[in-house]
Amino acid sequence: QVQLVESGGGLVQAGGSLRLTCAASGRTFSSYAMGWFRQAPGKEREFVAAFTWSGGSTRYADSVKGRFTISKDNAKNTMYLQMNSLKPEDTAVYYCVAGLGGTYVSSYRYWGQGTQVTVSI
Repeated sequence: QVQLVESGGGLVQAGGSLRLTCAASGRTFSSYAMGWFRQAPGKEREFVAAFTWSGGSTRYADSVKGRFTISKDNAKNTMYLQMNSLKPEDTAVYYCVAGLGGTYVSSYRYWGQGTQVTVSI
């Protein structure tokens, strides 16, 4: 059974930074592609960033490229999302995911409970 637990969300002013953490149980990093999605109020869930299946490379949504960085510590079964230069439009619930990889919601079988990120003007 895979369990994903996010933390690190909160309220930050525009231009600020936050680091999200995803603690994963089981052999998630060796068995699945890991990534982050987000869902803003009234909008569909959207891809943010992810590792490829092999874990050797990363991909980002255009909206966060250059501002967000995904990383992981295999020994700790922990993944991170460093978010810099935050904008009000980054406000959303952020989800840690594990699955086949790629940018589609349906490609990820396992989801955390989400952590709220709110960026104020």
